[in-house]
Amino acid sequence: MANNSLDVQFGGISVAGKKPINQDAFAVYQPTLSVVRFKGIGVAVADGVSSSENSQQASSTSVTHFLQDYYSTPDSWDVKTAAGKVLSALNSWLYHHGQQASARHNGLVTTFSGMILKSRTAHVFHAGDSRIYHFRGGNLEQITRDHVHNMGGRQALSRAMGMDTRLEVDYLQRDLQVGDLFLISTDGVHGYLPHNHMRDALASLGEESTQRQIEQVCQQLQNDALAAGSDDNLTCVILRVKDLPSSELEEMQRSARQRVIPPVLEEGSVIDHFQVKKVIHANNRSYLYKVVSKRDGKTYALKAPSINFEDDPAYLEGFAREQWIGSRLDHPNLMKIWPQQENSQFLYHLCEWLEGISLRQWMHDHPHADLQQVRAITDQIILGLRGLQRAGMVHRDMKPENVILTEDGRVKIIDYGTVSVKGLAELGVFSLEDVPVGSVNYIAPEYVVDNVATSQSDLFSLAVMVYEMLAGALPFDMEHVYRRGAKSVSEWKYKPLRSHRPDLPLWLDLALQKAMHPSVRQRYEAFSEFRTDLFQPNESLLALHTRQPLMQRDPLIFWQAVSVIWATAALVEGWWILSHM
Repeated sequence: MANNSLDVQFGGISVAGKKPINQDAFAVYQPTLSVVRFKGIGVAVADGVSSSENSQQASSTSVTHFLQDYYSTPDSWDVKTAAGKVLSALNSWLYHHGQQASARHNGLVTTFSGMILKSRTAHVFHAGDSRIYHFRGGNLEQITRDHVHNMGGRQALSRAMGMDTRLEVDYLQRDLQVGDLFLISTDGVHGYLPHNHMRDALASLGEESTQRQIEQVCQQLQNDALAAGSDDNLTCVILRVKDLPSSELEEMQRSARQRVIPPVLEEGSVIDHFQVKKVIHANNRSYLYKVVSKRDGKTYALKAPSINFEDDPAYLEGFAREQWIGSRLDHPNLMKIWPQQENSQFLYHLCEWLEGISLRQWMHDHPHADLQQVRAITDQIILGLRGLQRAGMVHRDMKPENVILTEDGRVKIIDYGTVSVKGLAELGVFSLEDVPVGSVNYIAPEYVVDNVATSQSDLFSLAVMVYEMLAGALPFDMEHVYRRGAKSVSEWKYKPLRSHRPDLPLWLDLALQKAMHPSVRQRYEAFSEFRTDLFQPNESLLALHTRQPLMQRDPLIFWQAVSVIWATAALVEGWWILSHM
């Protein structure tokens, strides 16, 4: 029976062999269960290039810093993003310090083969000619490819850490099964042993094998390679998957079901050590209360689910996910949610209390708002969205109701119930929505049509809000989406901002149009680009606009001109007929 955690057994040996020093290195890190759940178990093997006097430093630095830095990245990052950033930075460091060496043979160059085993998936990262093999059901498969080329009758590395300013790493995933074996070796081992020899060695390891027995197999493979003529360093690491976690979604739902949904609270009610001072809102989905802690005297917002959803696993999962997300965000423009009270039997969120108004209310109070005010608000929203982006998150429900303007001038993004998290998506903790969440007036076309959302989708929603703050109207007519749904992103037809606000410059209108382009490829790639174009004209956008046909550039003027031409032609035709009667 599964113990709801990933359990891996490993053993490894690295020896110099017939060489005077060992330029190979390996490291395995098996952290605590709480860390394993969100970051996984890591292993790395590196083989320093023998022509370099610093190869030992390169290999040992690569494996140790890869694991140290990977486990320092946020839990919300997916494995590919986290490991990719770490490897890119590590490669830059190796290359930079290698170039400072007095001679080329002093460079810091090494092969690298690493794996992160997270949840029920193995994530593989590879550059060079060290190898990773996967053994399952009696079959041994090499899952990495050697990055080598022939040079003067001998093979030379074509790709490695520290070899170039830009690192290209092979990345692949493998689904895990209990009993899987992974062999990671350097060419001093696999370069001298037949494939079936290594397969048979791994086949000798049974379900009850100990770490000592795994290391003995590693030792035997090294001895066999030496006997076959290996004159290189020899490194061999074997991992065996002993147990796998149950679905993380099931675990999160189980944790939520263990707590009781609180009864409906009234002013003066007490839950745990929080006293209700005011009922902020109550609907069929959730309740929000203003509460004061009897312990520290501070004011908080307490959000509780509705009893209507006590038997709805998807709702409970989303509620638990929102708490997980908010407790990991620490940004001045993002609402904070504190971790669940450990000793509480109730299911609720304890949120940062924000004294202020929603952006929706602000827009009601400021019709046709001043551009400088809109820029100031937008600046802070962008900072919050970039904070989510750096955490590997997409909000997916950006709208005026989810932005709070506090009394002290801060702008806060709230409501994380629809936030997608790459790191959690790898654990399978997201239920797939049949219909995209969010307000259809603000939601990006690619989310409506393809159910795919990225940070550029949040950028689209932000641009809609900026447009609405300035125009007091929305840039798209979404009635057709309400009625029948959208079939293509081409159904989003932008209404020029200047049709509502002729006092605003054309270049601002073009910036908003680009930020809300129905095609993601035509949209800004970064929030910073959009922000820049909100403050100053983008000459390339203006030039492109000028080169467009009049019908695309200004449809209103085009059809006005056509109407004038038609009217003139009709008059001329009438005059000609009368003159020839």
